[in-house]
Amino acid sequence: MAAERQTWEVYALRYAHNGNRTRPENFVLPEPDGHDVPMPLDYFVWVIRNEHRTFVVDTGFGAVAAKKRGVPLLRTVPEALATIGVDAATVKDVIVSHLHYDHAGGVGEFPEATFHLQDAEMAYATGRHMCFEAVQRPFEVEDVVAFVRKLYGGKVSFHDGDAELAPGVTIHMIGGHSAGLMCVRVWTERGWVVVASDCAHFYENIELGKPFVICFDLGAMMNGFNTIRLLADSPDHIVPGHDPLVLQYYPPVSEELRGIAHRLDVPPTKG
Repeated sequence: MAAERQTWEVYALRYAHNGNRTRPENFVLPEPDGHDVPMPLDYFVWVIRNEHRTFVVDTGFGAVAAKKRGVPLLRTVPEALATIGVDAATVKDVIVSHLHYDHAGGVGEFPEATFHLQDAEMAYATGRHMCFEAVQRPFEVEDVVAFVRKLYGGKVSFHDGDAELAPGVTIHMIGGHSAGLMCVRVWTERGWVVVASDCAHFYENIELGKPFVICFDLGAMMNGFNTIRLLADSPDHIVPGHDPLVLQYYPPVSEELRGIAHRLDVPPTKG
């Protein structure tokens, strides 16, 4: 007999910001009027929790990657988590949407965690595609090695496609941006919310069908937009992975945490 579905809170925690991106750097298809138009990226990790359990989605990156990639840290991921009372050192479950540097660079901050990862993503990050520098670019070898060490330490839980991690928390294989990319679907007081991570970087990706520039499989990316629409209760239940509009649409946990920690399990205020 299936366990009764639980209701969860969902938070977006911003830890970094890249204000130097432009629209042509973010989309595959050229835009006649998009030249040099600013389109910054925010960098988030997410928390899904209730009285029974806490999940962290993605691990962010640290100071070394920030300097190398030219993306300033606003705060460390543990500092961001601490704003809502989550101690990275004691977290038991981390969902890793994919192994790009900005989502998998903080594995060492979660010493007690089991990391949930798609088979396809580990195979991709350690397989023949990494023979090419252009494909390697979103990855950091030390992050991938850290996950191999976690694997040998018994701290990786692999998934082959969609799975339920807890009643009301499911993961869904999407691909596209990275070979084993997945999103997370969460049951909340307002219904099914999809934490898209990089399955959709911006609202525009889904709303206008505009693929993001870093793409392993364009067809999978475009089909993934349709899958996310089906998983979410409405377009307003989809939360993209890097869009600064998230912080405008959703309320902060408190005024002191505006721009840092925002609630996603309540309706957005966009309009």
